[in-house]
Amino acid sequence: MVENETTEGHLLDGQVAYRQFRQGHRSGFEPVLMAAMVPARANDVVLEAGTGAGAALLCLAARVPDVRGIGVERGAALARLATENFIANGFSGLAAVNGDATTLPFAPQTFQHVMANPPWFGTHNTASPDQARALAHHAPDSTLAGWVGELLRVLRDKGSITLALPAFAYTEATALLRPCCGGITLLPLWPRQGVKAKMILIQARKASRAPNVLLPGLVLHDETGLTPQAERLLRNGKGLEA
Repeated sequence: MVENETTEGHLLDGQVAYRQFRQGHRSGFEPVLMAAMVPARANDVVLEAGTGAGAALLCLAARVPDVRGIGVERGAALARLATENFIANGFSGLAAVNGDATTLPFAPQTFQHVMANPPWFGTHNTASPDQARALAHHAPDSTLAGWVGELLRVLRDKGSITLALPAFAYTEATALLRPCCGGITLLPLWPRQGVKAKMILIQARKASRAPNVLLPGLVLHDETGLTPQAERLLRNGKGLEA
């Protein structure tokens, strides 16, 4: 197999062309749903840490005309591929840079919105033999704190931070957000009705005193496939805030 071989695909039921590497981490539903939750408007500047091949920013730009976004990705080849995806879709307001999410190359209070789908598993979990997949999914146990701390540093007051996380990370994420954020909002993602959530979306506002919110949650599948609510987001590209 050719190194860094890519596959041709799409997001949002064909609205967005999307290339990703055949080997390594493959995008799932998380970046699409995360982008749907970001309350961005035209000309807002959005940062995504760990952008991969750019799926979340692509979906956000498809929903919000004239949004501007920067993706930071520690894999240099992935950062280049994200840039190619942005160009291929005509999203001139998007860019990707090679960098570390725990040492972001931006000044404080730069972005109106930030988002991330950090590595899920700690070093106590068995890593994938695929090096690229292991890099995307596994990290030291302090990783979430490092990512959240840096995202909040570069986020403007009253701006939003949105995270896609495994359900078991909810307590840690809330504890990290609570000192300087309000309006902490939890959206469970149920694979099917009656099945416990494996993933969650969590959002908060920096320097806000808004009350915390537990949303009803999103059921992704039923006996016929995607639920109408999930299809609205994953295929039609609508926003959760609409």
